[in-house]
Amino acid sequence: MPDESYASFSSASVDQALDAARRASQAQVQSTDRPSTLDDGNLKVAAQCISVTVQNGQVCLNLPLGLGSVCLPIPIPVPNGTAAQACLDICTKFGFPCGVEVTVSVAGQRVVSKHFGCSC
Repeated sequence: MPDESYASFSSASVDQALDAARRASQAQVQSTDRPSTLDDGNLKVAAQCISVTVQNGQVCLNLPLGLGSVCLPIPIPVPNGTAAQACLDICTKFGFPCGVEVTVSVAGQRVVSKHFGCSC
């Protein structure tokens, strides 16, 4: 169940990223007579970046695709209320979602990145 006090990514942005991954997978299948042995089917597509706030040394988010809620530690000392950015990538395998990657940046510097579900 999503935590109402946590930041959330837009379901429309997630849907658009999933649609792009499905289109890419279909195009790959249609463009070749045989699947490439170099293509493992993994594709990571950007979904959205949102503004978040650091509280108690962490950033808390609701994840899409039924993955629940999570708080990611911010490994640098920053005061409560510091603005940060959380970016969501959707991980897919042959066009089907299998996980997400969340990256948090503070002052333009990536400070933490975490996969949930499959890695891409």
